[in-house]
Amino acid sequence: MATRLVQISVKAQDKSALGRFWAEALGWEVTADNSDETNVEPKGFEYPNATAVCIDVLTVPAPKTVKNRVHLDLATTSAEHQAELTARLRALGATPADIGQGDVPWTVLADPEGNEFCVLEPRDLYRDTGPMAAVVVDCVDPRAMARFWGEAMDWVVHEVTDDTASLRSAEGVGPYLEFLRVDDAKSGLNRIHVDLRPYAGDDHAAEADRLRALGATDLDIGQGDVPWTVFTDPEGNEFCLLTPLGSAK
Repeated sequence: MATRLVQISVKAQDKSALGRFWAEALGWEVTADNSDETNVEPKGFEYPNATAVCIDVLTVPAPKTVKNRVHLDLATTSAEHQAELTARLRALGATPADIGQGDVPWTVLADPEGNEFCVLEPRDLYRDTGPMAAVVVDCVDPRAMARFWGEAMDWVVHEVTDDTASLRSAEGVGPYLEFLRVDDAKSGLNRIHVDLRPYAGDDHAAEADRLRALGATDLDIGQGDVPWTVFTDPEGNEFCLLTPLGSAK
């Protein structure tokens, strides 16, 4: 049994508008926009596919109040591309964000709902990821997070240090999942979380039990009777285990 990272879920006051922003930002498209969610995927994408981590935007009434512990890094191929992408994103509604980054070669922006993200300078590591270079998670212990997530998913653990850790799909395509050590503690529910999905034919309940044995904890956020399972990882970050493809979501 195994799971894979298939999407990130983003809370928004206006899910449709935020979904349109991210579709334009990434050069993707809105593939669904209904009362429950707005889905953003690459054009012509066959979900799920390791080449991309999709975006699922959900409506919540409360606004963002603190810095996110999960954010996106966007890839660029040259200094000119970085400047052009930054300018285009600002024209779409992104704004400069100061999170104490100081003088760094990447650009920190916030989307129209205040979610921080980075437009990276060109890096060889991300030359083949597509527009989304990485999903980045703040944490206290990157080594411990790499151990948990390396067992939770079938993704491959790459570099691990006291300050950072990274994983990528076993197929070696798509964005990375990265853990970055920070000193500040988690506060409240994350505005962005990851969603995992077992493979077709796998047993959802058995996979949920496996995650619990690895250190995941069940979480009640008022989701009620739903087919997916809400967990927190060992550092309290919420994530969802969706049902295998072909089952109810």
